[in-house]
Amino acid sequence: MKISDIKELLDAQVLCGEVYMYRDVFSACGSDMMSDVLAYVKDQAVLLSGLVNSQVVRTAEMMDMVCIVFVRSKQPTDEMIQLAKDYKMVMLSTEKRMYEACGILYSNGLVANGQKKA
Repeated sequence: MKISDIKELLDAQVLCGEVYMYRDVFSACGSDMMSDVLAYVKDQAVLLSGLVNSQVVRTAEMMDMVCIVFVRSKQPTDEMIQLAKDYKMVMLSTEKRMYEACGILYSNGLVANGQKKA
């Protein structure tokens, strides 16, 4: 799935990284606890979160993620946007809640943690 598909599926706003919308992603995770992302996430490309602080961007970068989607209309700070630009990440924001956003992406073929969709 392309990041541009995620934007369309979630009716999301692009906050930065428009030039990287062509990237393919194959998995995603949703969490507000960055410790869980660090402990349990492997080979994820997209992070969905309602947490708005710079640790979200730093965690995503450490895990080689290429896209962050903020749920519940959360808006990152200017510092977070600049970090994402520095790391060449896409940042999106959607009005959808975490459960709904994850469900939409899963039902459209984006899986978790290297799992194969049946």
